[in-house]
Formats: sequence, structure tokens, C-alpha cells
Amino acid sequence: MAAPEVVQGGSEVALEPSLGGAVLDPRSPASGRLRVSSLARRRRRGWLIRRGLAAADIVGLSFAFVIADVLFSPGPDVRDHVNPAGEYAFFAATLPLWIVVAKLYGLYDHDEERTDHSTADDFTGILNLVTVGAWMVLGGSYAVAAASVSTPRMLAFWMSAVVLVTAARATARALCRRHESYIERTVIVGAGDVGRQLAAKLRRHSEYGLDVVGFVDDSPRPGIDEDRSLPPVLGGCGDLERLIEEFDVGRVVVAFSSESSEQTVDLLRSLRGIDVQVDVVPRLFEILAPGVGVHTIEGVPLLGLPPARLSRSSALLKRTLDMTLLAVALPVAVPLFMIIALAIKLDTPGPAFFRQERRGRDETTFRIWKFRTMSDDADRRKADFAYLNKHNGDDPRMFKIENDPRVTRVGRFLRRFSLDELPQLLNVATGQMSLVGPRPLILEEDRFVEDWARTRLEIKPGMTGLWQVLGRSDIPFDEMVRMDYLYVTTWSLWRDLKLMAKTVPALARRGDA
Repeated sequence: MAAPEVVQGGSEVALEPSLGGAVLDPRSPASGRLRVSSLARRRRRGWLIRRGLAAADIVGLSFAFVIADVLFSPGPDVRDHVNPAGEYAFFAATLPLWIVVAKLYGLYDHDEERTDHSTADDFTGILNLVTVGAWMVLGGSYAVAAASVSTPRMLAFWMSAVVLVTAARATARALCRRHESYIERTVIVGAGDVGRQLAAKLRRHSEYGLDVVGFVDDSPRPGIDEDRSLPPVLGGCGDLERLIEEFDVGRVVVAFSSESSEQTVDLLRSLRGIDVQVDVVPRLFEILAPGVGVHTIEGVPLLGLPPARLSRSSALLKRTLDMTLLAVALPVAVPLFMIIALAIKLDTPGPAFFRQERRGRDETTFRIWKFRTMSDDADRRKADFAYLNKHNGDDPRMFKIENDPRVTRVGRFLRRFSLDELPQLLNVATGQMSLVGPRPLILEEDRFVEDWARTRLEIKPGMTGLWQVLGRSDIPFDEMVRMDYLYVTTWSLWRDLKLMAKTVPALARRGDA
């Protein structure tokens, strides 16, 4: 059934499908606006995700205990004071303590606050949880002289728990994100360029689970209500508390409203007593990145921006990680190379591999390896299809054709899962690229990167990176360059590992599209 439409401020506003509980209330002070009925109010994201993750922890720990018991159960010559059933009962009794320790490590709190929080972000906490918890169980068993806990058995439990709790949490998050309660109705304070850019991003990335119902701004830009691709302006800042109640809003994002700094601070303070998550887009956000250091001078918080360089020790550590993972990946990749190359040769005439000049570290150039996904004469026919470029009239620096007719049948499958990029492992092996890094630009695109943005060349280009995880060709050129700059200036080995872990789900989402 088509979504109902209501008239607001002279323009029609479509009711989003995710607002299934919204009704038009003619008695509402906001005449003509959508209002959420009391029946539509539901439990929030935090309620859902905390319980899902706690259940995942219990399942993962329980299965790890069973695995350790099966593999290293005490032999018949070992006399325990309790039978196996008693051991299981003792472990079950400790499960609430595991949940308490996990809570102390903040393993249930971040999903509600951070829209991009993932299981990869939890790994350090999981490692600490399992290590501390294992020692608690070991100490408890010795304290009551309950059972014989051998070192191999404890190690088996520890390793199994790390793997199974991580896997169970990833599964729980995937299930929770499909539940209606995970979707948070969101209001953006500020309908300027930043607010509109943020709304567009949230609509493109449904995995964040934020449904933007509208803007709040005392002085919205004229004509914004005529843009059907954006949510409507619901009112001014003075209406915010009422709109939170009417729309059952779970999150408010402050994105440079027309209010003064003092008025914005007063607005934020007024929201502290309301059950709503508040996010603030910081000033100078273009040069800030996740994990930026915060320190203080007599209570005044300062954001620390490290120098845009990679020390020799960091470069050596990054190269060591590349070569270690490469040694693990190549035995699996080589047979796959042969299968893909054969499929390409059988599909269309021409070479199996495609090589192209790209810009590398420190202004060097190199030839990148890829599997050929287009017809052999694709470069010569590029001008014939330039009119299909999705960036025509928008950004001449980028060239992308949806359903490009030059792409072969096998090539379409390879591109869908980024398998065409696997030969870049050869570039990694020769030191021209890294597993994680800035996007390797062709020379035609690189000439548009100027001034501070050329800092991206301080690090070797990568097979994956922020651009791969967050949207690839859907990301505008300027934003892609800014992401590369932030990656270079805030590099850490742990962030590389997290980006690798997030690449697989990102490719899976593309495959499902």
C-alpha cells in the first residue's frame, strides 16, 4: 500500500515506511504534521542490543565450556570433589559474574551511543573479559576445592571463548539490526549544508539504523521543503522537546544550526533530562577522525592532532602485518587465481589480467594488477559511453557508469564481490601497495588532488580502506580525499585490523544489493 502523504508548509511530505506507527493527529498543536501515537512507542535500541549481546555472551561462554570439557575432561584416575553435573552447575552459577565483568568493560553500552560500533571494536574488551573471567573461574574452583582444572583445559576454554563470544556477538548484532526496535527515529538540528549532507549519508547507509524524520532549524534555507530527496523541516529549536515526544525520537544530531553557541549549549542542556541520545557534529570535523586524542588543561578539553607522518617503526610494523597476512592468504589465493583466470578466458577473448598506471607513495607511479572485467577494447570505447557517467554535471573528476555495457558477464560477478582486486596481492608482495591504505587513484584523478590533500601519499595505497568500507564509488571525490587524509594522519595498526575486519561485511552488503 502506498505511503500516505500529508501537506506541510505548502509541500507534500511522504510518510516513510519505517514510521509505520505514525498517525495524523488533527488535535496536535503541530497542525498538519505527522504524530506518533502512544501505541507506536516501542523499546529503544539500547534495550534490544544490551539483551542481545548478553545472550550472545552466555551462549558463547557456555559452548566454550562444553568444548573444553569434551576435549580435556579429567581422566578416571583424577578424583574430583564434584561430579561433571556439579561442574556444569558451578559454571552456570558464575555466568551472572561474567555479565557483570562484561558490563564493567563497557561491552553493552557503546552500540546505543555509537552508530558505527561493531564487533571488531569489542575485541580488546572480549579478550580482557575472557582472560579475567577464566582466572575468576580457576580461582573459584581452587578456593572451594571443587574440581581439577588442568592447564590444557583452561587454555582450550580461553581460546574457544574468545572465538565463540566474538562470533556470537557478531550474529547477535546482525539479528538485532533486523529488528524494528533497532531503528532510531532521528532529528537533525540544523538544515544547512552539513545537516543535509548528514541526512543524505544516513539515507544511503541503512546499516546505521537511523531514520531521519526531519530537520529542526529556526532559519532554514529557502526552498529546502521543495527538495523531495530530503526530510522536511519540522519546526524551530523551541519546538524540539515537543517534536521528540510527538515523533518518539530516539536520537538528536546537532549539525551547525543557525543558533548561537550560547543558545546551542542551552539547547543541549535542556535535552539532558530527556531519554534521548544526543550527538554533536564538532567544529573543524573535516580534520578530526575516530580515536583522536583528548587531553585537558585545567578542565579545558583539547583535541590532539598528531603530525602527518608515519615513523620508521610504524612503517615497519605495517609492512610486517602485510607480509604476515600475505603469507597466510597466498596459498588460498593462488588456486582461486587460476579458476578466475580460466573463467575470464572462456567468457571473452583477451588477457585474464588488466594493468593500469596508478599514483603511489611519495609521488611515484606503479602498475596495478587486476582481473579483467571489461571487454578487451574497453579503454578505446570509453568516450562512446561518457554520456552515461553518473557524475556528469556533478563531478567531472569521477567516472562511473551504472550497469556499464563494457563489463563482461564474469566481470560483473567479480566486481560485485571485489574479486577483480585480488591480484593486487602481487602489488602488496612487491611493496607497491599495502593491504590497507588510501585509494589507489589513476593519474587522471590524482591531478585533482592538491595542497594538503596530497598528504595521502605519505602511505602506500591499499587494497581496502575507509573508502572501501564506507561506500566506494558512492563517496564524492572530495570526501574520499578527506578520508584518505584522516587515515594517514591518524594511522594505527589496530585501525588497520578493524578496517580489514569491516571489509568482509561491507562486501557482503554489496553482494546482497
